Amino acid sequence: MKIDITTLFVCLDDFCKLYESLTKSKILPLGKSRQRQGYLSLSEMLLIEIWYHFSHYKNFKYFYIHDILGRHCDKFNKLPCYDRFIALKKQLFMPLTLLLHSLGGEETGIYFADSTPLKVCHNKRINNHKVFEGLAARGKSTMGWFFGFKLHIVINHKGQIMAVKITPGNADDRAALSDMVKYLRGKCYADKGYIGKKIFEKLWGHGLHLITGIRRNMKNHLMPFIDKVLLRKRFVIETIFGVMKTDFNLEHSRHRSPINAFVSILACLVAYTYKTDKPKIRAFLIEA
Repeated sequence: MKIDITTLFVCLDDFCKLYESLTKSKILPLGKSRQRQGYLSLSEMLLIEIWYHFSHYKNFKYFYIHDILGRHCDKFNKLPCYDRFIALKKQLFMPLTLLLHSLGGEETGIYFADSTPLKVCHNKRINNHKVFEGLAARGKSTMGWFFGFKLHIVINHKGQIMAVKITPGNADDRAALSDMVKYLRGKCYADKGYIGKKIFEKLWGHGLHLITGIRRNMKNHLMPFIDKVLLRKRFVIETIFGVMKTDFNLEHSRHRSPINAFVSILACLVAYTYKTDKPKIRAFLIEA
């Protein structure tokens, strides 16, 4: 997937200038400890991390060694080795979190909510897994049981990310949704996993109408035709999950550090926000 690296770096560099000015005024001084300047600036580290998710590589180590240290070494003043970059990677967690928040989508009044599993290991290796011990949990999705996390996302009809939350695999989707949409108004379309009287009333009180399908043992009820059409268009968020996992390398089971795993997930989400041709719902359906 192609992207203008120069334009991306300019955007990241502008963000880093604002971020560094903010942190200087908010973070306590480190005292007499030395603050040595690293080989890479914060914007360059963000560029490398996000650039990987636009590449065709499925392995970050291969991408860093063969592309960054090899083909594109002339674009940087001086590059650390792969092991050193991985050690510094945890510094990107907070900047990526704020960057993702600043790239939030437009409030259109039409939203879609869903979650997808993020497996951290094969089910046969759950008892031997140590990296995410105490963080990940066993959960069940439409594809069966898994061990890992759930990525909850709310998007608008343009395919732009409105809210994100990562929970253990056994978390209730409804509890995550209520925290994510507290500032949104309009209509939110979701699957049957979000059915619940309490969450419906809570979101209704905030000005958000939660619309879901019905289970087989529930009575059918009338709804406006446009709501029925948009409820069937909910698959757009599943398409986005597919794009993130196949094109942007959202999920893999080779993480050796929890913080670096979350950095990789955040970088994937940020990379998606820069995607120009996002999956979306046609405008005439919304206007109808």
